[in-house]
Amino acid sequence: MTAHDDSTGEPSNVFADLRHEYRTAGLDPSDLAGDPLDQFRMWFDEAVAAGIDEPNAMVLSTVDPEGRPVSRHVLLKGLDASGFRFYTNYNSRKAAHLAGSSACCLLFPWTEVARQVVVLGTAAKSDPAEADAYFASRPRESQLGAWASPQSEVISDRAVLERAFAEAEERFAGSDVERPPHWGGYVVSPTAVEFWQGGLSRLHHRLIYLRDDADSPWHVERRAP
Repeated sequence: MTAHDDSTGEPSNVFADLRHEYRTAGLDPSDLAGDPLDQFRMWFDEAVAAGIDEPNAMVLSTVDPEGRPVSRHVLLKGLDASGFRFYTNYNSRKAAHLAGSSACCLLFPWTEVARQVVVLGTAAKSDPAEADAYFASRPRESQLGAWASPQSEVISDRAVLERAFAEAEERFAGSDVERPPHWGGYVVSPTAVEFWQGGLSRLHHRLIYLRDDADSPWHVERRAP
């Protein structure tokens, strides 16, 4: 895609012509916590303090049966020693991908503070009791939506969703909305976590936590940008 520069008449690439110089503090292994989840919490808190809109929004990438990567935004809803948690419809496309291959990637794009975090790991379904507790905390409209949406299925028009939502409203009128059996959580256990900090002259900082297995200690490598 190109556009014409009004002053010269020459074509201009509106994507390649975008420039931003990153003027941020450096990043050294000595700056990092010993555990990547502790380091993530610190950066997450700083993202919240910076006023980033939905800092828990993350890009989840999975692999389809043909080996093609597919990405979408989901929301981080929990973090503990076992990993990163999110919730979804177990009949969705992403769930089908994870059933075929548990390998996945999470990306937190905090561009406002010139940072990103990339998590490589494997996903497994979380405990149903955790899903029950989280589902109960959701707004009622979101709960009803979980019943109404046949996520990733082809539908003829939006009216299909609206009718299904109305049916869910009628079904649970005057009572709590139960968690659908096809709705639950995943926990992504990290195998590598990269912390990226923008740097001057495109000499960005990339520090990656790695370990041999779940019982091994983490070590940090610096990678060229």
